[in-house]
Amino acid sequence: MGTMRSRREVLAALAGAPAVAIARASYKPSLAVQTYVWTQVLRGQKRTLAEGVDEVVGSSKRAGYRQIEFVPEFVSPGVKKATAEALKKHDMKAAIVYVNGAMWDTENAERAIANALVVAESAKKVGARIIVANMLPKPKDERKSDEELRFQSQSVNRLGEELKSHGQRLILHHHHAEMAENAREWRELMTNTDPKLVGACIDYDWVVQGGQDPNVILPFTGNRIESFHLRNAHQGVWTESLDEGDYDYPATAAFLRDMGFRGYLVVELAHKSGMKITRPLEENLRRSRIYVEKVFGVR
Repeated sequence: MGTMRSRREVLAALAGAPAVAIARASYKPSLAVQTYVWTQVLRGQKRTLAEGVDEVVGSSKRAGYRQIEFVPEFVSPGVKKATAEALKKHDMKAAIVYVNGAMWDTENAERAIANALVVAESAKKVGARIIVANMLPKPKDERKSDEELRFQSQSVNRLGEELKSHGQRLILHHHHAEMAENAREWRELMTNTDPKLVGACIDYDWVVQGGQDPNVILPFTGNRIESFHLRNAHQGVWTESLDEGDYDYPATAAFLRDMGFRGYLVVELAHKSGMKITRPLEENLRRSRIYVEKVFGVR
């Protein structure tokens, strides 16, 4: 990872003090919870999403959340009815639906855009107006050419235009591949997509895993940020709940306050080898919510 910048240097990248004061006054993030970790839990229990969706939504509500970001399986043909029923039963809102696809060439882009629009239509039926899309890497993380990156950005703009025409908003997520080579792919996407059509979702953990300094990526992405995925790690291993760890979330919260952030803070827990699971998922979600409310000042 590159040299970490101090908080003072990060804030210097923002506008002057009067503008920052105005931005701080408008700071009003919304809290949501991602469902990916539940797909891991249900798979381990050998249960389908249709069987488990009521528990997913109900447990999220009991943990103190009011809004959910779904992975696309929750709005698939065999599950979306159960998802809609669970949302109504537990008085929860579907804020965002996640989708991914490859868009670096014509064949892949056509397939990815078509799939994203199908997912978006199903997302609308459960009330979600925001689609978070992730650009898939090439096999074995092969480097995309400059031409492929330009085509990818054009395809993203096209998807953003299509979603806008249907009353929905596209924001881009990333994993580690977009952060390679000084965030070459992410910089291309943020430079050559239209902010009127495409926003950004920063995933702090994947910024770090991609070898980049969040204190550089955040100011670069700036007011394109409309969503933020949150989890933590300890010595490189994900923590079971979003508590204190390797990542400097207080500094991130200060940055978001100073830019007047009004997007989504999304708790995204996940399980992987090496983790110690000592509490039920609902309790870990509850602890994570309390941490975000405290550090980010969510009300």
